[in-house]
Amino acid sequence: MPPPTLADAPAWNSSNPADGNGMLRSVSVNESGHWIRRLLGFMGPGYLVAVGYMDPGNWATDLAGGSSFGYSLLWIIMLSNLMAILLQILAARLGIATGMDLAQACRAHYSRKSALAQWVICEIAICATDLAEVIGTAIALNLLFNIPLAWGVTLTVLDVLVVLWLQQRGFRYFEALIIGLLSVIFVCIVFNLILAQPQWREVAAGIIPNSQTITDPAMLYVAIGIIGATVMPHNLYLHSSTVQTRRYALDEEGRRSAMKWASIDVVIALLLALVVNASILITAAAVFHASGHREVAEIQDAYHLLTPLLGTGLASILFGLALLASGQSSTLTATLAGQIVMEGYVQLKMRPWLRRLLTRSIAIVPALIATIYYGESGTAKLLVFSQVVLSLQLPFAVIPLVRFTSDRKRMGGFVNPRWMSCLAWLVAGIIVSLNGAMLYGLLMN
Repeated sequence: MPPPTLADAPAWNSSNPADGNGMLRSVSVNESGHWIRRLLGFMGPGYLVAVGYMDPGNWATDLAGGSSFGYSLLWIIMLSNLMAILLQILAARLGIATGMDLAQACRAHYSRKSALAQWVICEIAICATDLAEVIGTAIALNLLFNIPLAWGVTLTVLDVLVVLWLQQRGFRYFEALIIGLLSVIFVCIVFNLILAQPQWREVAAGIIPNSQTITDPAMLYVAIGIIGATVMPHNLYLHSSTVQTRRYALDEEGRRSAMKWASIDVVIALLLALVVNASILITAAAVFHASGHREVAEIQDAYHLLTPLLGTGLASILFGLALLASGQSSTLTATLAGQIVMEGYVQLKMRPWLRRLLTRSIAIVPALIATIYYGESGTAKLLVFSQVVLSLQLPFAVIPLVRFTSDRKRMGGFVNPRWMSCLAWLVAGIIVSLNGAMLYGLLMN
């Protein structure tokens, strides 16, 4: 049975293309010409995915790893990023080969009850993701402009206006905004890295795997947290859909070419995320660990310590700007992922701004309660809680993805090579096991 074609699959936003909302195959690409022009046509979806790998939920684990253990866990960041690259390539292959995103594939493969259960779990995970973005944005507003956390949480509702504006412009404008925000994060974090003046010889040593990561329980716990916070389940749904925004030839040659360029796009984007995460850890190691501040895991603590330890207020300002850009970019892509999941699992369509308002409202309530009654300690606990929820949802995204892309009946001639399937199952097993271990540790503490 041949796999369904892209033309047969519903769009993630299948409104009339003339009104600016129909995004399926809305971005033209160059089928020939210089390779740079061809790559530029496919660049975009990978950067939407990269947002999830440098969101506020990742910052705490990077800060904790660097401040507590110096450069020793740098290799864990590299390993987790490589695993994420593999899974995102599989997501792109699924979307291009079958014309279905991961949510649509799950609905087609599993029973109605199972698909509904997966949808509910995924929606909860997206709300948990949005919770982390709400908290991250509120913390950034508090640090930069001294806006109370409760007011900062409330102000995050205003990004509905951004979604409404982008809805009228088209998908390329959405990608351009995300890439712009990612550029802000990259410049700010790398500039702080330069100010930190790390010991580059020790940085190089941290890239080499070491046995202490396994034998030291405290180090192992943080390492598990880094890996657990890296792979975001909603990114797999997001990527498998957004690669279908490109208007490439639907024959075998066209799809193979699309897979190649989409893979290059996500590799470049996730290498950018690797640089950001590694820079946060290296900066924490050079500034906090080296000066004896080895318990820094809170974002607020890092912000306040950067100025006195580096001798310039610019370091803290750049840190706060990067955090604000991280929270805003993450929340926009989470909106899109939520729309994809809802339409894929239950074929229920909702306007992006209404979807944003609904999800944000669900996230704001617990965030407001925590900030009003518990202050900064409450927001920290909510960040941990959001990672627990994401850990629970991860198997429901990773395992079906590997299963579908390894199935010749579903993928046809685009099925994963045997080596890729074996590696993907190994990665899935590692990620799910480590997330389970992290979840157990969080619940026991």
